[in-house]
Amino acid sequence: MERLNRQTAPQAKQYTEKIIQFGEGNFLRAFVDWIVWKTNQKTDFDASVVLVQPIDRGMVDMLNEQDCLYHLNLQGIDEGKAVDSVELIDVVSRGVNPYRDFEDYLALAEQPQMRFIISNTTEAGIAFDPSCKFSDRPALSYPGKLVQLLYHRYEHFKGDMGKGFIIFPCELIFENGKHLKECIRQYIKLWELGEDFSNWFENACGVYSTLVDRIVPGYPRDTAAQLCERVGYQDNLLDKAEIFHLWVIEAPQSVAAEFPADKAGLHVLFVPSEAPYHERKVTLLNGPHTVLSPVGYLSGLDTVRECCEDEIVGKFVNKVMYEELMETLNLPKEELVKFADDVKDRFVNPFVKHFVTSIMLNSFPKYKTRDLPGVKVYLERKGVLPAGLVFGLAAICTYYKGGKRGDVEIVPNDDAKIMESLKALWATGDVSKVAEGVLADEYIWGEDLNRIPGLTALLAEDLALIQEKGMREAVATIL
Repeated sequence: MERLNRQTAPQAKQYTEKIIQFGEGNFLRAFVDWIVWKTNQKTDFDASVVLVQPIDRGMVDMLNEQDCLYHLNLQGIDEGKAVDSVELIDVVSRGVNPYRDFEDYLALAEQPQMRFIISNTTEAGIAFDPSCKFSDRPALSYPGKLVQLLYHRYEHFKGDMGKGFIIFPCELIFENGKHLKECIRQYIKLWELGEDFSNWFENACGVYSTLVDRIVPGYPRDTAAQLCERVGYQDNLLDKAEIFHLWVIEAPQSVAAEFPADKAGLHVLFVPSEAPYHERKVTLLNGPHTVLSPVGYLSGLDTVRECCEDEIVGKFVNKVMYEELMETLNLPKEELVKFADDVKDRFVNPFVKHFVTSIMLNSFPKYKTRDLPGVKVYLERKGVLPAGLVFGLAAICTYYKGGKRGDVEIVPNDDAKIMESLKALWATGDVSKVAEGVLADEYIWGEDLNRIPGLTALLAEDLALIQEKGMREAVATIL
C-alpha cells in the first residue's frame, strides 16, 4: 500500500496560502481545516492553511512527511440516517516549527495574501506570561508568538493598514477573542513596541470571539487498518469526528464576506454576540449530560446512547431538555428545538460510545455552571421548580453516597472537600439533613441554595424517593 503524499495522491489540489493556524492536532484538522476544505469546494475562497506548531513537541514533522494530506472519517446520524464518510483533506500546505525554524515562522508575516490567523492552543494557551521576552525565538506563550508575528508584519509592510490580520481563536473559553486581545495589548506594553504599532494592531487587525462545537475522537485506532484499506493509502494522520459541527463567530458581515464559510452550506454563523449560542450549548448539551449521567448509571445504564434510548430514562432526558432547560433560553423556539434535535442525534450516535461515568467527574461544579442557572430562571419564569433538574441534583447526591451498583463499587470523583462533606451528610442517615447540608455548602455553590423557595423540601423528597424505590422506579414516579 502506497504512503499518502502529493505524489501518490495527484487528485490533491493546491490553494493560495491565506491562513496561519496555531495548532496541528486532531480537533483543528477535523473542524477548521475541514470547514476551509468545504468552503473551497463550494465557493471561490481558494485558501490553504499553514500549520504552526504551538509547543516545542508536536506533529509538524509527521504532517510534512505526508505533505500535510490526511483523511477525515465523519460518522454519525444526519436527519435520521447513518453517515460514515471518508474524505481526503488537502487544504493544509505545510507545517512550520517556530522552535526550530524561527525565521521561516516570521517569514509567514511577509506573505501579502496571508489574511487569517486561527488557533486552538487549549484553554491554558490564551495567557499572558510576563517572563516572555520579545527577543525569544520564539516566545513561549501563544499570545507572545502572535505578537512577534504581528510586529514583523507591521514592520515589513511599513504599517500598511490594509495588511492586518483577521484572528479567530477557537480555544474553549467564553469571549476567547477578548481574552486574546487583552494578552496582545499586555505584550505590546511590556515589550514597549510603541504607539504606532499599537494603533496598527487596534485598527488594522480584528480579534473575534468564536464558539466551536464538534466531538472529535481523533485517530481511529480500532478501525485505522480498515480505513487505510478503504482509501487505498497508508495514512498515519487519519482523523475521526462526528458529523455535527457548529462554528459561531462574533464578527460583522464584512468579515463574513472575506471568510465565506457560511455560504458553503455549513453551520457557520456570523453573529453580533456569541453569548446566547454559548449559553445554548452549555444549557442544551452539557446541561442534560450532567443530570442524565447519574440517573442513567444508577438505573443500570452505561452510555449516553443507552440513556436516551431507554424507555424511562429517555423520557427523563426529553423532559429536562425540551420542557425545562429550553424554557430558560432566549433564542427563537424553532432554533432551540432544531439545536436540541441535533443534540439528541449526537447523543444516540451509534459510532460513539460516550460512557456516563466519564461525564460524572466533578458533577457538582458541572451542575453549578450548567444546570443551576436553569433552575433559577425556570422558577422565575414559571413560578415552580423544574422537577427534572431538581431530581437530577438528587441523583448526583445519591451517586456521591457511594455503595455498589450490582457487584461494582461506586467510586465518585470530585474535590476532596466536597467528597468529605457528602460522606458526613449521608452518615446522618437523614435525607432532610443531606438536602439542607448540600444546598448550604457555599464551597460548592458560592451561596446558600436553601434560600431558593421550595428547593430544600423538593430535593429531600426526591432523595427519599430514590432511597425507597431505587433510581429507575423513582424516575418513573416523577415523570
